[in-house]
Amino acid sequence: MEKWFTEQSLIGDIVAQFPKASDLFKSYKIDFCCGGQRPLQEAIKERGLDEKAILEELNTLYAQSLENVDRNWKEASYRELIDHIIGKHHRYLAEELPQLSPYVTKVLRVHGMHHPHLAQVHKLFNELKTELEQHTVKEETYAFPIILQFEETPTPENRETMKQVIRELVNEHDVAGDIIKTIRKITNDFTPPEDACGTYRLVYNRLEALEEDLFEHIHLENNVLFPRVLAEAEPSAEMS
Repeated sequence: MEKWFTEQSLIGDIVAQFPKASDLFKSYKIDFCCGGQRPLQEAIKERGLDEKAILEELNTLYAQSLENVDRNWKEASYRELIDHIIGKHHRYLAEELPQLSPYVTKVLRVHGMHHPHLAQVHKLFNELKTELEQHTVKEETYAFPIILQFEETPTPENRETMKQVIRELVNEHDVAGDIIKTIRKITNDFTPPEDACGTYRLVYNRLEALEEDLFEHIHLENNVLFPRVLAEAEPSAEMS
């Protein structure tokens, strides 16, 4: 397996490149905030941990985050694309939203007095969290099964149901996209103040990573899956 991070990699650099590494470090009680400017090896030895095991886990997690980046999803079947959306983007949200939430709250509590905009970030993040949690459940339990059902049984009734649910999903994408765009605006493009602590910087890094994943998620649905489904749902497409 390729090693992106080594025992000499600085802890802070690792988290800057791969924000979700902070969850791994937290589980091992490795300080990535105040202790971010020292090699990972030093922190591992200090805590008497298994260096090889931690590096393998870290690099495996990072490798998983890079999977499928070059796949041409326009050539995939509906099932492959939907499975990818669920396996990558829904799974990411299911893990990241509850893990990031305590950090957003902590930064508000510690720094909110001097950085009032953090109250708005906290509010918007929680709105986004609720929106996306409900959205992904709707996709998995209702919308995606309808699309696959139409593919198998393209009746007029299934066609109209599918078109309606796609309209609803696109509207929900617009809502989520507007929220994360507002967060970007009020955080000055996720730029922390010069005196920001490690946790403050971590929150901004992970919010930006959330935005990146969300936009890729929405792109695959709005620009790849839905147009194909709708084009093939037209009666002329069935007759050709």
